[in-house]
Formats: sequence, C-alpha cells, structure tokens
Amino acid sequence: MSHSETEALDVESIRDEFPILDREFDGTPLVYLDNAATSQTPDQVIDSISHYYRHYNANVHRGLHQLSQEASIAYEEAHDRVAEFIGASGGRKEVVFTKNTTESVNTVAYAWGLAELGPGDEVVLTEMEHHAALVTWQQIAKKTGATVKFVEVDEDGRLDMDHARELITDDTEMVSVVHVSNTLGTVNPVAELADVAHDHDSLIFVDGAQSVPHMPVDVEAIDADFFAFSGHKMCGPTGVGVLYGKEHLLDAMQPYLYGGMMIEKVSFEDSTWHELPWKFEAGTPVISEGIALAEACDYLDEIGMERVHRHGTELASYAYDRLQAFDDVEILGPGGDERAALVSFTLDDIHAHDVSEILNANGVAVRAGDHCTQPLHDKLGVSASTRASFYIYNTREEVDALVDALDQARELFA
Repeated sequence: MSHSETEALDVESIRDEFPILDREFDGTPLVYLDNAATSQTPDQVIDSISHYYRHYNANVHRGLHQLSQEASIAYEEAHDRVAEFIGASGGRKEVVFTKNTTESVNTVAYAWGLAELGPGDEVVLTEMEHHAALVTWQQIAKKTGATVKFVEVDEDGRLDMDHARELITDDTEMVSVVHVSNTLGTVNPVAELADVAHDHDSLIFVDGAQSVPHMPVDVEAIDADFFAFSGHKMCGPTGVGVLYGKEHLLDAMQPYLYGGMMIEKVSFEDSTWHELPWKFEAGTPVISEGIALAEACDYLDEIGMERVHRHGTELASYAYDRLQAFDDVEILGPGGDERAALVSFTLDDIHAHDVSEILNANGVAVRAGDHCTQPLHDKLGVSASTRASFYIYNTREEVDALVDALDQARELFA
C-alpha cells in the first residue's frame, strides 16, 4: 500500500486483512469497539509470527548455528524498526522490549526510581493516569519516602496546566503523564509538560499506550526522557511492549531483572552487564513477538499514521455527536473534535456492566468498568463507564449499531 496522507482509508479493504472481523454470533456480525484494550491483528502480522516458528525458530544471541543467527538478526533489526517508527534516532540502544506498557513503567520505576528517589523528592502524575503508572509510582514512593502529587483534571476532562506549572518544582524528580487518556480521550500537551519538567531539572515519562497506535509520534520532538507503549494495541501481538529511553539515561541505570543474556561477564563474586538494550532484557526475550511488532510498524506505516489518526478522530467525533443527542447519555471528557479515537459514557442509571451485556447480545463489543482509572472515576462521581474505542477497520455503520443497541438497554430498564 502506498497512499497520500490526505486520502481516506479504504476501510473495506483493510477489514479483509483482519479475519476475526468475519465472526458472527447467532447470525449477528461482530462489531468490535474495544480497541483501546486490544486491537485486532492483520494477516500480515499473523503470517510473520507463523514464518518465524516455521522457518527460523531459535533462541537469540546464544547460538552460532544458522537458525540462531537468523533469529538474532531479525530480533535486533526489530528494535531498529520500532525506534524508527517512534523517531528515536539512537536506534536499538534506546529501545527495550518488555512484556507490555506496565512492565516498561516498572522497569524505570525500579531501575531508576529506587536508586534516585528519597525523602523530599516528588513524583508528579495526573488524575487521569492509568493504574499501570499510578500504582507503580505510588508503591515506589512508599519504598523510597518520596511524595506523589497529582495534576488536576478540569471539568472538561483536560489537564489544568496552570496547576501543573504550580505543582512541578525543583523538588520534582519525575513527571509521569499519559499521552492520551484511555478513559477521557484527552490528548495531553506532553511536549509542553516536558518543557516544564526540564525547566526544573526533572525527567518526564510518557505513557503512549493510547497514542502510538493512533497518531504519528516523535519521542524526540516531545523530548520525552522515557516513553512506553504496547504491541497489542497497534495491530501487533500480545506479550510485547516497548520502553524508549534516552541513551545516556538507560546507560546510567542498573537493571532490575537479572539472569541470562543481560550479562557481559559473571564470576562467583560479581557480574557486569551487557550493552544496551540487552542489559534490560533478561532471559529468553520476546523474540517472535518483537519481530511481529516490527511487522505491525510496517503495516501501519504502509497505511500512513496521519490517515490512521484522522480516521479514528472522525469516528470518535461522529460517535460523540450521535451519543450527545440523547439526554440520558453523559459523555466523559472533551468535545468530539478534541478527543482521540474513543468515547466513554454513562447511560442514565443503568450500570455500565449491564449496558455492556446488552450491547454484547447485539454483537457489539465494548469495555465496561473503570478502565484501570478508579481514582479518575471517583473524582468524576461515576462508578463505571462504557467505552467504545475505534480503529482503522471500524465504520460509521458500526457506530450506528452501537447507538441502536442502546435503545434495547433503555427498553429493558425502563
């Protein structure tokens, strides 16, 4: 595929590349709107996994035989491909493969946080953080005596940047912020937050789990010190995530997982570590998953990330407008033209789990609950919400199917 960035997506052709979308439930076609949790996987990526296991399945960096050499080259080049995808000019030395975004956050929290944080130090988060970041930094702060503070979210679901500038001080050692809220759909001004953090000699960690799959991302333009995302939300496989870190920071950090492959030399008395990024990839790494993630980067680049972004935001805006027309629907987050590719909402007094069950009976797959943002839901005074999230293979007709299925929920709970 080769497209102009202004050209609309050929959604029907894209859908043909995702075999799972052909599924039906009692004759009802699947409408998959849970992409913020996990996207579906195209044939091209599935085939890359099959090709690895059929043709050169072997452990990497350990064998001199041909299969190991081929696997090692493919795995190493996958790091370079992912680095290119996010604008990391340092290549593989700045890209660590993990299991997921959560492990990426934990890697920095333990490898950097335990060594650098102490009483009097502050970590600044936001009220819209995913539990992956909130819980991790909360627990690291308890271990180190540091303090965690939270930038407020205003009534429109945006970060209060005045409060952020007030909260980030010379005592701040780390600012950890979600690039796109997985509940509100808010796109945060992470480059601006990076400037504020760096003005106070603080580092910034950006959670890009909901941004990298949906929009062009340049970690160097953002000036992120650390950046994390997951493969399974961007047409890749489960079980692989990415931690980007500026080379000098990763080089100075000590690993927190130990074992094979991450060492350079071992004696009975001590050990030294392998070069980047391998010192952070202990044991047999995510070989097939990493190779398939690179294939997913190829797939998305062939479509064009500007086109991916525009399609997702147009669907979210359309869903926002359709849902906004009902008095019994409350939408969380900013307006339809200011959000990423998802809409979270409540339906009158009907619990989100009940809404989800009724939608499921109509073939519509959504997410219901607090979306790993319990404190944010508490602040909003909502116990749970229903989230519809969109991707490259979704259509306006599927948004209509979502809205139509809500009528059944109204009838059942009238």
